[in-house]
Amino acid sequence: MKKSIFTLALALVALVASAQIKKPELMVVPSDVWCISNGYYTEVENMGLTTKVPNYKQALQENMGLKLAIAKLNDLMAERQFPLQSLEQAIKNLEQQKMEDNMTVSKAGNELAESPLDEVARVAKCDIILELSWEMKDFGPKHSVSYILEARDAYTGKSIGAASGTGAPSMTADVDVLLEEAIVANMDNFNNRLQEHFTEMQTIGREITLDIKVFANNAAGIDLETEYNDVELIDIIDAWLQLNTVQGRYTMPYASENMASFTQVRIPVYDESGRAIDANGFARQLAKKLKKEPFNIPCKVLVKGLGRAVIILGEK
Repeated sequence: MKKSIFTLALALVALVASAQIKKPELMVVPSDVWCISNGYYTEVENMGLTTKVPNYKQALQENMGLKLAIAKLNDLMAERQFPLQSLEQAIKNLEQQKMEDNMTVSKAGNELAESPLDEVARVAKCDIILELSWEMKDFGPKHSVSYILEARDAYTGKSIGAASGTGAPSMTADVDVLLEEAIVANMDNFNNRLQEHFTEMQTIGREITLDIKVFANNAAGIDLETEYNDVELIDIIDAWLQLNTVQGRYTMPYASENMASFTQVRIPVYDESGRAIDANGFARQLAKKLKKEPFNIPCKVLVKGLGRAVIILGEK
C-alpha cells in the first residue's frame, strides 16, 4: 500500500514538472515548393532577377486542402501541448499593420526588406516554423499522402529537424485524414527534437544577426572609428555586446569604419517581464544607449524579420 502511494506521488510530481516545461510556440505554413508547384506565388523583380515569392493569402483562400492540412497538423501539435500561432490570423494582423503604417520607409528612403515568411513570423512572434509539403497519390480507388514536414528556427531560418513519409493507401480522399495517418507515426521523435532545440535556446540564448552601418556623409560626422574618451565606437559596441549577450556569445566576422557585422549573436529568449525578445528589440536597446550621453548618436533601426536587425548610425 505504502509503495503504491509513493509511486502515485512520484507520478504526480513528474506530471507537474512536465506541465511546467515551457514549450516553443509553433506556426504551420505551406512550404515554398508546395506554394509554387500549386501556383500560389507572385513574381518579384530584384536587381534584374525574377523571384517567385509564396502567396500564403491566396493559398488559404483558394485551397481547402491546405486549410484542412494545417488544421489537422495544428490539432496533432495541440494534443502534445505545443502552443500554436495561426498563419491565417498572422496574415490578417500583418495586413492591418500595413494599413496603419501605409508605407514604412526610413527618412533616408530605405524600405523594410522582409520575405512573406519573415513578415508573418515577426507578427506572430513564434519560435519555430513548421513548413509542410504534401502530395496526394492515387492507387485506383485508394489514395495516400506523401509528406515532408521541416522545422525551422523562426529567427535564423536554420533547419531544426524534419520528418517525412507516405501513408498506407486508403479509401478516403480527405487530405486531413490521410495526413494524420501518414504523419502520426513519426510525431514523437519530431516533437522531441523541437523541444530539445527550444530547451537549448533557453540555456545558450536565441540566435540573431546584427549589422551596424553608417550613413555616408552623415550630419553627425561619425563612423565606427570615432573615439569617445580614447575608445573607438566599434570597441564600445563590442563591449556592450559582451555584457548583454548570453554568456558573451557572438562573433564579429567583419568590421570597418563604416560597417560591422555580428553573427551568431545569442540573446535572452525572454525579458524580465516574460516577453519574447527578438532582434529588433535587442537592437533598440543598443540604439537607446548610443543615443544618450556621451555619444548622442542619431540611430535608425531597420527590421529584417525576427532574427536580423540593422542599426544605421548618423541620421534618423
